[in-house]
Amino acid sequence: MASGNFEDEAEATVSINEYIESMDAEELEADLVLGGDEGDECTYPKGYMKRQAIFSCITCTPEGNAGVCTACCLTCHDGHELLELWTKRNFRCDCGNSKFGTLACKLLPGKDVDNSENSYNHNFKGLYCSCDQPYPDPSVEEQVEMIQCCICEDWFHEEHLGGKSSDGVSSKIPRDEEGVPVYEDFICQNCSPLCSFLTLYPEKLWVTAEVDSNGSANACSDTTESNQPPTATEPVQPENSTEAEKSVLRGCSEKLAESEPFPAAGCVIATGLTSCPEFEKKPLFLTKNWRNMLCKCETCLEMYSKRKVSYLLDAEDTIAEYENKAKEKRTEKLEKQEGEALDRLNNLDHVSKVEIFHGLKDFKEGFRSLLESVGTSRAITSEDVDQMFAKLKNKRKRME
Repeated sequence: MASGNFEDEAEATVSINEYIESMDAEELEADLVLGGDEGDECTYPKGYMKRQAIFSCITCTPEGNAGVCTACCLTCHDGHELLELWTKRNFRCDCGNSKFGTLACKLLPGKDVDNSENSYNHNFKGLYCSCDQPYPDPSVEEQVEMIQCCICEDWFHEEHLGGKSSDGVSSKIPRDEEGVPVYEDFICQNCSPLCSFLTLYPEKLWVTAEVDSNGSANACSDTTESNQPPTATEPVQPENSTEAEKSVLRGCSEKLAESEPFPAAGCVIATGLTSCPEFEKKPLFLTKNWRNMLCKCETCLEMYSKRKVSYLLDAEDTIAEYENKAKEKRTEKLEKQEGEALDRLNNLDHVSKVEIFHGLKDFKEGFRSLLESVGTSRAITSEDVDQMFAKLKNKRKRME
């Protein structure tokens, strides 16, 4: 019995380096989610931000029809039941508006009664995917990771992506031979009709999945790198297109042939896009840097605007750019903290500096003594650490 307890205790131990690395990793993860937001100011005055961390307060709005920024989450909703929604685009903090009844925002009272441009889905109720289940799901032992649609920003389990092929096999996430996902963005089957214009681009824009006889998916390796853009009357038909998709593209081609010559010279795909029929709902996986390939001619820009997907052209809309900015802010913050610490040290008088250096020396010796006394026979406990600091404190008193 005693031996078993010792083994359990040993398994839970970590080295100092492992502990520091884990703490750094947790801080980095938090900074990436929050975008470097320190949470000291409500973001409401910034309007509908391109992307920011948003939380849903179930205590205040159980119907899931409101979202609050990081600062309001920490200040106005401390102790409430909160859902972390990661990030949302084009969102303005709701805290204290009409959806919160008599609860006013402590950081910025007097907000508009409503934010009409905000978009809400079942994520604000803590539900995800087409299965409408929570995450983490208390009904299952092992949680399954989900992927996010870059259009509606909902999250989906791989088994619920939909888009079954003619043989009844559901779509799978494209992966390489080692099982690593090879796509940059995912568009769910419900949002794919909104982005049907993507089917008119060369195959290098997307990644498709081949499903083998065992039901596993691998990334197709036949994506082309042709430098020749598709003509206005001959939209590209991917080799792995379904008959329904090829029929849609032929329909687009016929409409384009009947239309007037398009005035926007250099259009990458075609004209008459707004009159193209919608193709069969199907999940889409986009390749790396696919947004850079999108056409920016006048006709296409108007089409993006009508479909309300103009944000696809904005690099700051992507999660990657959001996280890159968060990393930059984190680096600046750490450098600033280091600089401030050095400034404080340099501004101290000679006696204070000597005391600090002696304190560091005593701590180093005390910690080394602790490690030597414990050895490798057991793990260091909180009692050991408390005892070490008590000795350091007593030593300081004797010196005074």
